[in-house]
Amino acid sequence: MRNVRDMVAHFALPFEGGAIRIIGLWTALLVLCYALQTSLLTFVSFDGFSANLMLLLTVSVAFLRGHEQGIFFGFMAGILQDATAGSYFGLATFSYMTIGLIFGKFSVNLFREQSLLPVISSIPALAIHFTIIIGFLFMLDRQIDLVKFMRHDFWPAAIMQLVLAYPVHRLVMSLNEFSKQRR
Repeated sequence: MRNVRDMVAHFALPFEGGAIRIIGLWTALLVLCYALQTSLLTFVSFDGFSANLMLLLTVSVAFLRGHEQGIFFGFMAGILQDATAGSYFGLATFSYMTIGLIFGKFSVNLFREQSLLPVISSIPALAIHFTIIIGFLFMLDRQIDLVKFMRHDFWPAAIMQLVLAYPVHRLVMSLNEFSKQRR
């Protein structure tokens, strides 16, 4: 198993002058998307659900950089969300790391620069995310009406995911290309 320094090195050059800039850009992208998700996208939410940009970022990074970087980015996105939201601490981190692993493993045999695949994969990623959350809530003996959830919560959120998946993936692709040019 690699240590944290090796994981960070996949996002940038070994800690030299340009590496801090690349890491700063990836961090800025993560924080900017989270700020948009928690501020601006709440105005276009449907019944309290809006697009999950952290999930879209994790899927895109996992497709472009593989499962190890997908897990790492999912961890960072989940920790950011868990630390600032008043939900169960660690649930978003576990969910995003799992999604980073699953979609990163699928990216091994795929053409990584394809833009349509992460857009289509945003729906299964959302389904996995909600399945993890609902499974956790069932373990806590919470009652959830799955039919109502699918009709009123999942599908509106899935449509918003589809709308924002392509712009988010293009943004991640450009930052990925910029990172590769600096190596």
